[in-house]
Parts: sequence; structure tokens; C-alpha cells
Amino acid sequence: MNIIEKTDEEILDLANPMWADLVKFSNEGNYGAFTREFSSSFIKGANEVEMGKQFARSDLAKNLSEDYSYLGMIRRGEYVTVLYKVINKKTNGEWLGRLVLGYEKDKVKIFGATLF
Repeated sequence: MNIIEKTDEEILDLANPMWADLVKFSNEGNYGAFTREFSSSFIKGANEVEMGKQFARSDLAKNLSEDYSYLGMIRRGEYVTVLYKVINKKTNGEWLGRLVLGYEKDKVKIFGATLF
């Protein structure tokens, strides 16, 4: 199955709860829960020590507003990128959130998650 064949609504039904969990677990500094929906290739590519440091010292990662907005999506190959506007509770300004989804062993997984 290829995720790009799903409708926007079907993709958002999958993506929005995943993004909400990433925001929640990032704010809590819960690395284990934060990474539980990551694909095996994303986990392998992540530097766990560096990610742990980010959780410990990043005001951005620990103060994300649950009030984010969906901006759009991009389909490419076997993946879809869902974009969100994200606000930090302590720092003025907006950030671009990127969530990359695809299938791994017939289950939708996170292949990328970034704030710009």
C-alpha cells in the first residue's frame, strides 16, 4: 500500500493524532513515547544521545503550544509530508512543523519529524 493514494482527509486522520502525540511527549520530555511511532529507519538514523540532549535543554522542544495549525501536504514517492504552523509558549514567533509518513510492514509510521 502507498500512503499517497489516501485522500487528504484520510491522511489527516492519521497525521493529526501523531503530531499531537509528538507535541505532548516533546513538552513532557518523554523520549520513549516521543519515538514510539518512528519507523525503524528513522530510529536507526537518529542520534539518541543528541536527541536526549535536545529534550533536556531545548526551550523550543519543551514549550510547544497544542494550538498548531495544519498548512498543507506534499506527496512524493511512497511518503507524504504534512506541514503544520507551530507556536512556542515562551518564545514569540512561528515555526514550521514537518511530519513525514509512510508505510512500514503495513503500518503507518513516522519517517521524519522536524521543526524549522
